[in-house]
Amino acid sequence: MSTRTAPETPLHDCRGAYARVLTDIARADERLVVVANDSVGSSNLGAFREEFPTRLINVGIAEQNQVGVAAGLENGGKIPVVSCAGSFLSARATEQIKIDAAYSHRHMLLCAQSPGLAYGQLGSTHHSAEDVSIMRAIPDMTVIVPADPAETAGAVHWAYSELDGPAYIRVSRMKVPAVHGEDYVFTPEAVTVRDGADLTIIANGTALHRAIEAADRLAADGVRARLLSIPVVKPLDEDAVLAAARETGRIITVEEGTVKGGLGGAVAELTADRCPVPVRRLGVPDEFALTGSEAWLMDHWGVSAEGVIAAARGLMAQPVT
Repeated sequence: MSTRTAPETPLHDCRGAYARVLTDIARADERLVVVANDSVGSSNLGAFREEFPTRLINVGIAEQNQVGVAAGLENGGKIPVVSCAGSFLSARATEQIKIDAAYSHRHMLLCAQSPGLAYGQLGSTHHSAEDVSIMRAIPDMTVIVPADPAETAGAVHWAYSELDGPAYIRVSRMKVPAVHGEDYVFTPEAVTVRDGADLTIIANGTALHRAIEAADRLAADGVRARLLSIPVVKPLDEDAVLAAARETGRIITVEEGTVKGGLGGAVAELTADRCPVPVRRLGVPDEFALTGSEAWLMDHWGVSAEGVIAAARGLMAQPVT
């Protein structure tokens, strides 16, 4: 896996790649239909609407109806893409997602716009730090947290073409570097970004490029950190996590979201059951997210290269039993 994290690397908004891949799929498959909730602009879908005016349904600010309408379209032979702010999709429409999408086993993509901490100064009412945890708790739900535009487009295409049930996919609007090369092909398995035997860092989403920087800085100081990229939080690549636990004995998880039940929760649950090792989870603690810029919020909770390095130093100071 090739990666780029230099400071001069251009930063990207994943919504452009999301809109482009939907357009590409729609041109090849007439079953694709987008259901929006007054979110055409925020989802970057203006050009899609112009090209496919009859295949974008705007239900207004009615997220529960949005998911229900999408489920009905799927029942009629379409493959719907629900495009909605992550905070409102994951919380306000939870019952419809649980029953109409998952319980009914509908092949539909639930694409969470501006998820996690991306709304920054709008505060806790608009943050969706809990969305991955909520979606992990719903049976039959695939949960994906891409790291950059290439992985976002790949995840959407993979979920559309390879799954037959629902998928929840984060579509970040945070500015991120392109950590994947032009030859990137999405895979639901964990990817070893850096290899090492001293400890393992597990990351995804907007935290991945921060974890890459941390792993490289640790390596320069003689700490060989294995770095796993795990965009698919559910179903988790258990083999990769357990191998990391056995072979490195220490794990740090880092994510743009709550540590209660998200990526860190999934890793901690698995290792506690099958290969107990120290696990340090970096993310939003058990509190409502604060109001501030995206970068400030990430740094505040240690979802940064410095936070990962500090956690690694702390774990390395503990003996492995």
